[in-house]
Amino acid sequence: MKIIVIGSVAAGTSVAAKARRNNEENEITVYEKGKDISYSVCGMPFYLGGEVEALDTLIPRDAKWFKQRFNVDIITETEVVSIDEMNQTVMLKDLTNNKLFENRYDRLVLATGAAPRVIKPFDKHYKNAFTMHNMADTRAIDAYLKTQTVENVVVFGTGYVGLEMMEQFRKKGLSVTLVQRSSQIMTNFDGEIAYRAEQVILENGVNIIKGVTAQKVFTENGQAKTVLLSNGVQIPADLILLATGVIPQTQLLDHTHVEKGESGALKVDTNMATSIPNIYAVGDVVESFSVIDGSPLYRPMGSTANKMGRIAGDVLTGGSLAHRGVLGTGIIRLFDTTIAQAGFTEKVAREKGYDIEVLYNIKPGHADYLSGTENVIKAIANRQTGKLLGVQIIGKDGVDKRIDVFVTAITFGAKVADLFHLDLAYQPLYATTKDPVLYTGMALENALHGRPLLTPTELYQLLAKGTELQVIDVRSKKQYEAQHIETAISMPLADIRTRSSELNKNVPTIAYCNKGVSGNAAQNLLLNLGFKTVYNLSGGHKNYQMVKCYLEDK
Repeated sequence: MKIIVIGSVAAGTSVAAKARRNNEENEITVYEKGKDISYSVCGMPFYLGGEVEALDTLIPRDAKWFKQRFNVDIITETEVVSIDEMNQTVMLKDLTNNKLFENRYDRLVLATGAAPRVIKPFDKHYKNAFTMHNMADTRAIDAYLKTQTVENVVVFGTGYVGLEMMEQFRKKGLSVTLVQRSSQIMTNFDGEIAYRAEQVILENGVNIIKGVTAQKVFTENGQAKTVLLSNGVQIPADLILLATGVIPQTQLLDHTHVEKGESGALKVDTNMATSIPNIYAVGDVVESFSVIDGSPLYRPMGSTANKMGRIAGDVLTGGSLAHRGVLGTGIIRLFDTTIAQAGFTEKVAREKGYDIEVLYNIKPGHADYLSGTENVIKAIANRQTGKLLGVQIIGKDGVDKRIDVFVTAITFGAKVADLFHLDLAYQPLYATTKDPVLYTGMALENALHGRPLLTPTELYQLLAKGTELQVIDVRSKKQYEAQHIETAISMPLADIRTRSSELNKNVPTIAYCNKGVSGNAAQNLLLNLGFKTVYNLSGGHKNYQMVKCYLEDK
């Protein structure tokens, strides 16, 4: 059998390697338009920022290595210009001499990836405007930084690439402005979690302009000098980075009736087969689906691309691997803070019609007496099934390991009650006795069984409407006097038993402390004293004030 793979980064090389491991007889050829193969796209920003010393370390393998190791031919600087799916042939161009030639396949795999989305007015060429997508981009930005005077950088887009590059530019001492078309940065997160990330970015000296687009570029000698935004503001730009998303590279099959997903990426089955016989597709050119509900989900990641490539290589050679979907998991460092997300956000879960419970859990990543710092965990649970639907975390301490535990739980359909029983590693340097993951499960389980939570957003909206409520602040009198929620009554936890007669048992009551633990204790006490409806304010006063700032800044 003759297998041809188009593209040789994460997905394409994984196809070839797995296909060869399974079978020594098949002829496997990989065509690559560029010069580099199997490089780490995700590592490129860290080279430009100086955290990776040599660019070559991001390209661990070359075509010669693949030939020796796997007997796979990787032909670089060769572009596939067309596919004849009826005759099962591809037309190719040797970019070194522009000569065309044809090759036949029995099985064809598209690993063509995605291309950067270039927004207007940057669809014209400017010497100092760049995308960040491949090694050629990296070399071009690197050369520009080393040969030109750069003080002011403008980054369009606040996805992972834009924010990683923002951080690296800032660490080099450059003045950085982030420009975001929507009113929220990091749109894969809920707004108030993204707002916390925004505060971290601002604290590190980065300018953020939201709700605008670029209207015009003022140039000098072919270089952009100033960008006029839609709000009338002009910003200086010695270097411009476009990180405004990607477009799946499906054009080789656009002449066919190939099925595409809602995202415009190719639709494939769990074997990575397209709707065209003998043609498969993997990586960023493909639309995946949600592990939770099977709905389409396009979230291009190198990890997913590698996984898809391995599956396709196995299937092509008689294996039984099948794609099981993704959770859209993502993680990023923002200076000294990490933010991560997996599964559904609150916004997505509500849009999908789920009846949900929302918990904000504010806990240190390890023992505070060993300098543990707080993480804010936002967890979403399905009230009907008790299953975890999604988690977002922001903090400085162990965010990566907690998100991976939650990912595992969601993937295997765990209920929130199961989280409390996990035998997680404990030692004060790495965790607390009641790990944030365990506490998340415990608190959500309580909320699903008679100890309901109220989110800061819900309380803010109820207060704005003038809804009849009893809000009690169970912190100390001193804390209450320093700052408290409007309309709240000061009633420290120790005084509730003797002062509960001051309250109306039939009026909905919201108890809050600083972060939620004493609020839960007060909730239990009031319910035991016969109060009809009692909520614990999720995340407490500290979380409420942050969310209030977010809501009033919108």
